[in-house]
Amino acid sequence: MPYRSRATLQLWLDEFIAARGDGDLIKVVIQDDSWGDDGGLVVVPLRNASTTVYVRPPMGEDVRWRVVFEPQLDEVALSAEETSALVAELATAADLCGYLEVRSVAHIEAAPSA
Repeated sequence: MPYRSRATLQLWLDEFIAARGDGDLIKVVIQDDSWGDDGGLVVVPLRNASTTVYVRPPMGEDVRWRVVFEPQLDEVALSAEETSALVAELATAADLCGYLEVRSVAHIEAAPSA
């Protein structure tokens, strides 16, 4: 899928960050897919938790993008202020997830049919 290419995802991420003025830690990393395409994975590093969070494109019949939290071994204990900051980071991840979903749907609808 062309909307999963690293270049396309980077362009959309750059537009998202420019429009919001936050999300400076978010990055697109290389993810080779099973078709050998130059796929990208959108990683959302958190300042207030050590778990890895990324935004995953639709898989199979599921057309929704998902925010994925990788498991971690240790508990996270946060103050009220740190929890509020983590909530803000997760809100950014949620907004990015929705943004990428909207952009990918528009991208697919605009593509010429074969």
